[in-house]
Amino acid sequence: MSTPPAYFEAMYAGAIDPWDLAGRWYEQRKYALTLASLPRPRYRAAFEPGCSVGVLTARLAERCDHLLATDRMPSAVVSAAERTRGLPQVEVRSLTVPDEWPGGTFDLIVLSELLYYFDDTALHDVLNRTLDSLEPGGTLVTVHWNHPVPEHHRTGRELAPLLTALPGLRLLTETHDPDFTLQVFWRRYPDASTPPSPAEQEGLV
Repeated sequence: MSTPPAYFEAMYAGAIDPWDLAGRWYEQRKYALTLASLPRPRYRAAFEPGCSVGVLTARLAERCDHLLATDRMPSAVVSAAERTRGLPQVEVRSLTVPDEWPGGTFDLIVLSELLYYFDDTALHDVLNRTLDSLEPGGTLVTVHWNHPVPEHHRTGRELAPLLTALPGLRLLTETHDPDFTLQVFWRRYPDASTPPSPAEQEGLV
């Protein structure tokens, strides 16, 4: 069974920002590495499910024409909306994935500290929906905590090979930090090719 809603309800009942996403240097460093790993300077349409209080959302917004950020917890949605109030390109909505999944397609999907909450069935559903929603040539970013937690089904290290094995993706960047695993993928085009690297985009190679 996936991590039950009661876990998240208890976490947010005790604090507005229960993981101190806005205050911890660990989080700030991880977010900086996440943003630095994006292979394109800007994206047309991005999706960030499980956005929590919107700390990463606000930073991602600087690189996006439109960013849809969602969370299952009402208080988190309120906090994320307040944090991004001055960013008109950000849309914050209450959605529970995978059962509630937005329509349309995206050229950037960010799965940050999310996938380890799902059991095998739900994880399979989330990943299939991600592949269906990610445009050819688009970027998928995943980043997850490496240390065991009772409420987590997997660590970042355990998720990494599952993600690498997904059809239609090409691994572009992989960071094995002691505390988290960060992976960045291209979505292959129908002919199995991928976009040029950042250096190729600027004619350096």
